[in-house]
Amino acid sequence: MSIRPLDLRDLPTLYRYRDEAISLDSARLLTRGNPLGAMGAMSYINPRRHIYSAVADEEHSTLLGGIIHTNGDSFARLLYLAPITLLDHPSLPLLIESLTSQAGTWGAFHILAEVDEVGDAFSPLRVAGFSVYAWQRMWDVSNLSNVNSNCKWSRVNSVDLPSIQTLYHQIVPPLLQPVEQMPKRAVGFICNEGVNCYVGASSGMVGIMLMPLIHPEATNVSAKLISLINHFPDRGGRPIYICVRSYQAWLEPVLEDLGARAGARQAVMVKHLTRLVKDGQMVKAVQPAGVSVQPSRVSRIGAKK
Repeated sequence: MSIRPLDLRDLPTLYRYRDEAISLDSARLLTRGNPLGAMGAMSYINPRRHIYSAVADEEHSTLLGGIIHTNGDSFARLLYLAPITLLDHPSLPLLIESLTSQAGTWGAFHILAEVDEVGDAFSPLRVAGFSVYAWQRMWDVSNLSNVNSNCKWSRVNSVDLPSIQTLYHQIVPPLLQPVEQMPKRAVGFICNEGVNCYVGASSGMVGIMLMPLIHPEATNVSAKLISLINHFPDRGGRPIYICVRSYQAWLEPVLEDLGARAGARQAVMVKHLTRLVKDGQMVKAVQPAGVSVQPSRVSRIGAKK
C-alpha cells in the first residue's frame, strides 16, 4: 500500500467519503461540523496551514486520515479517519503512523486522539502506539432551564492568567500535565467569586465548546454554570457543550441534575513522539586558563595475611 499526501485529484474521494469519516477531535466536530464537509475540504490542501491529510491507496481500497497542529502548541490532534467501513483494514495503523510522522516535522511532542471506548477506531490506534491517558464525556447543556442567578462571569484578562495556571496545577494530576496543556493565553471566562472557576471556550459556526477548570471546593456550581450558559455572549442560537475529563468526574452528577444530556464516554489517547537533533557536531572541550586538573590516585588496599 502506498501512502501519499492529499492533493486535488483526491477531491472526488473526499466527496465520496464525506459521510463516512470518524472524527477524532470532538471539540472541532461539535463546533465546526463534519471534518470532510464542504467548508473543511479545501483546508487539507493548503500548505500554509498545519493541517495535513494523507491517502493510502491499495488495489481495491482507499483510506484517508487527517491531522492538525496549532503553532506554539506542544501537541497535535488526529482529526479523522475514513471510511468508517474500513477501520479494521490491516494498513490503517501504517496510515496513522504516517500522519504522526508529519506532526513531528511541526515540532509536536504528542499526538492526541479522542475515540469512543467501544468504537472500531480504538484497536488500530493502539496498534499505532496510542495509549489511554484519560476519559471524557461531552454534555449538551443547550437547553438548561433559565434560572435567575447572581453569579457573574467576565472575560479573562492577562492579569488573570497566573491565577488560572495555579488553578490548573491544583486540578490536573501531575502525570497528565505534560500532555494536558496549561492555559497560556487569556481566553475564556472566569467567575467573579474568586479564581476557582475558569472555563475555556472554543466556538465555530455550528456550536460552542466549554472546557471547565472548577475547584472541588467551589460553591453553587450549578448556579454558576447556568448563569454562564444562559448569558453566553454572541451565542446566536448555537448549541453549547461542556467537556468533562476524568479528573473532574465530580461535575457529571451536577450536570445530570441540571438536565444536561450526556454523550458517549470517550477514551482520550496519546502517542508520545521523539524529537531528533539533526546535524549534530562534535565540540572539543576547552580547559579554562589557569585551571589545572590533577589526576586522581587510587591506592590498592592489600589484605594482611
